[in-house]
Amino acid sequence: MPLQIIRDDITRVKADAIVNAANSGLKEGGGVCGAIFAAAGAEPLQAACDAIGHCDVSQAVMTPGFGLPARYIIHTVGPVWRGGSSGEEALLYDCYRHSLELARQHRLASIAFPLISSGIFLFPKDRALRVAIAAIGDFLLQYEMIVHLVIFDQSSFVLTEKVFSQVQQFIDDHYVEEYTFSRNRGQYVYSLEWLEPKALPAVKETVSDKGKRHLDDVLKQLDETFPQMLLRLIDERGLRDVDVYKKANIDRKLFSKIRGDSHYRASRQTALAFAIALELSLDETRDLLGKAGYALSRSSKFDVIVEYFIEQKNYNVFEINEALFAFDQPLLGAT
Repeated sequence: MPLQIIRDDITRVKADAIVNAANSGLKEGGGVCGAIFAAAGAEPLQAACDAIGHCDVSQAVMTPGFGLPARYIIHTVGPVWRGGSSGEEALLYDCYRHSLELARQHRLASIAFPLISSGIFLFPKDRALRVAIAAIGDFLLQYEMIVHLVIFDQSSFVLTEKVFSQVQQFIDDHYVEEYTFSRNRGQYVYSLEWLEPKALPAVKETVSDKGKRHLDDVLKQLDETFPQMLLRLIDERGLRDVDVYKKANIDRKLFSKIRGDSHYRASRQTALAFAIALELSLDETRDLLGKAGYALSRSSKFDVIVEYFIEQKNYNVFEINEALFAFDQPLLGAT
């Protein structure tokens, strides 16, 4: 998928370039910067940085990767947090934008970012994350590139408190645990959903309701495959293929496979990603997911979280993936 949020040590990530959260003098520092210098080889990297000399806040420069798995290091200088009234978010956004543009100019296919300015520069982690997701997402809606946002550990990843609490409440209200028990040497799995049908919302078919399925349409499309339904929905909405697969966090090669194979079996994450990109209602999402052989389940936190965002009419796949990562779930997109 074009944007991946991963837990790792950025010095071990295999990408064309990794990004260093640098200081303006391009000197070896602490935190991420110090780790990158140590892994790349402090002496040759410092010599390359000295040859450049300086980098302004929000700008980006490039050096070789030396001893790193990455071929290049893009150095960008993030803003110091001064309370939020000094244009810090705009400067941080430009760190990502200029780094991505530099990678694009050098025809790089992949890049890995740390959460810039969230360490010794004291940028609040939730705000730093929001800016990173926005800047990377805006870029990927225009250009092709694999982007890794590298989080060192779960404690470094802070979803906006309001969003986290709302998603958590929705999970608490809708998620149903599955229980496994043995009987006569056989194993059975059952869900409390089956025991408490009153907890499930009633399904109503109202022809006049926008986004509801029409019975005639359902009957006409019984034999549609997932790719056929996906392409039909794209055409009916007057959308371009490129806009849809980018909004779904799907790369062009995978979309080409789906378009070229009417019986392509999409993964659950891929199918739901397209539902988000097409801004489908819950009923329409269930239809599309069913064509791929899946169903939304109240026993899956992944499904419940996606359902929350559909109900909120928030179809930003990058923000949804931010929440999925925070709850330790797989991300929307190609797998």
